[in-house]
Amino acid sequence: MATLRVQTLMEYLVAQQVQEMELVRQKVYNLEQNQNAIKQRYEEDIARLRHELEARGGPPSHVSINGLPPHAGVPQPQPPVIGHGPSNLFGGIMANPPGQGAPGLVPPTQEQQQQQQQVPPAHQMGGAQGLQQGNFGGYAPPHGVNGGYNPQPPQATASPGPGKGRVNRGPPGPTTPHQAPSTSYPDPRPSPQLGRPPSPPQHQGHQIINNLADLELESLRPEQKREGNDWFAIFNPRIPRVLDVDLVHTLSHDSVVCCVRFSYDGRYVATGCNRSAQIFDVGTGAQVTKLQDESVDKEGDLYIRSVCFSPDGKYLATGAEDKQIRVWDIASQAIRNTFVGHEQDIYSLDFARDGKHIASGSGDRTVRVWDIDSGREVLSLNIDDGVTTVAISPGGEFVSAGSLDKSVRVWDVRSGHLIDRLDGNEGHKDSVYSVAFAPNGRSLVSGSLDKTIKMWELADTRGMMGPSMGSRERMGKCVKTFEGHKDFVLSVALTPDGRWVLSGSKDRGVQFWDPRTGDAQLMLQGHKNS
Repeated sequence: MATLRVQTLMEYLVAQQVQEMELVRQKVYNLEQNQNAIKQRYEEDIARLRHELEARGGPPSHVSINGLPPHAGVPQPQPPVIGHGPSNLFGGIMANPPGQGAPGLVPPTQEQQQQQQQVPPAHQMGGAQGLQQGNFGGYAPPHGVNGGYNPQPPQATASPGPGKGRVNRGPPGPTTPHQAPSTSYPDPRPSPQLGRPPSPPQHQGHQIINNLADLELESLRPEQKREGNDWFAIFNPRIPRVLDVDLVHTLSHDSVVCCVRFSYDGRYVATGCNRSAQIFDVGTGAQVTKLQDESVDKEGDLYIRSVCFSPDGKYLATGAEDKQIRVWDIASQAIRNTFVGHEQDIYSLDFARDGKHIASGSGDRTVRVWDIDSGREVLSLNIDDGVTTVAISPGGEFVSAGSLDKSVRVWDVRSGHLIDRLDGNEGHKDSVYSVAFAPNGRSLVSGSLDKTIKMWELADTRGMMGPSMGSRERMGKCVKTFEGHKDFVLSVALTPDGRWVLSGSKDRGVQFWDPRTGDAQLMLQGHKNS
């Protein structure tokens, strides 16, 4: 009897354990089914995102999810990493995740560059002949003394001199268009955290016409596009085509190209990269000279962030990460002037048409004007945030600057008085990264991280007396907003006849705009990174 009870109890326990194991097996099966469903949804999301990237000009679908490049595994060059703070203004551009931002271009180190393919260089563009003159009259030839700069005593500087050590920058960011956290660098002064801007508001008419990057190349008629081996152009199908374009040179460099500038006569183009500035002949594409300061410590990187020719083409000014401005005699490859005074990287330079003065803009929140004959600083202008871009008007009477605070400022260079601040409801909604005067000197254009270009008309200031604008109402006004880029606008310019506005963007496109109508005439795509 006792044995029977024990046997019955054992059978009950076994049956209970079998039931529990069946429940466990069912749970494992359910988990496996859920995992398969999640995996399937994940793969569908990846396929959808890849399709969207291809539609927006991103990497092709055969690029792996971690960003490895195509073409038989040959590595593509990575874009510069972005940092934060006034010492590194162009941060947040190449690898800016949502909610972070702003400005500072930190190019890859030399060791990393040796493992990368060379960056595709600048393209030269040909235009249609006999174009009608626009409303923004052409440049006059360089003229005489600009006059009226009030000399100021030189200021002390904390800038390191030649030969002092430099700190290597952080590693490069992920390949465009992937997003990754950027490397930040400590700075005692805070800088605003700029998030990725929203897309410009959608409007009927021009907004639809100007989104040329949304057009499918394969669906366009032959007269609406032009293609090369590694570039293409899309012409706006809604307006008459009056320009043509072709690639004439590819100028190879051994490092990231941080800046490009044509000479006033258009015969030469200068580029700034790691430790050197290079000058090329536009006609032949041959390198004319390479300018490098051999007195600087060879350790670490030293990127040239801005270059500018003198009007007569004899000199090239360069601004670098070591906070110094060097004015080179191109023929002798010797440094004519070295200007020190800025406390952060120099992001922009512009020669006055008199050939004697240079304006500079820096992350130290100042715009400075220098006299190359006396070798002295003659004007210093302070603002509330880092200066990203400067420009001197063709007549030499104004200097303009764009900054991180979304404003465009215009000063009288003779008095140093602020005569206009272009912002507010008409202004940009994010940092201004480029400004350029029209040939007539009464208009200027600005490009911003809000993905737009704006054209401003300055009021006639002749006879205006008194100090800075203070509480006076703004005199300049926004006369045109150009919308169509899909990402940050980093550079703007006008053709010498004022007929076209050009813009370069992080979306890798260069667009030509008609300033009279606001229409985009064409879009160029050729570079593999921003």
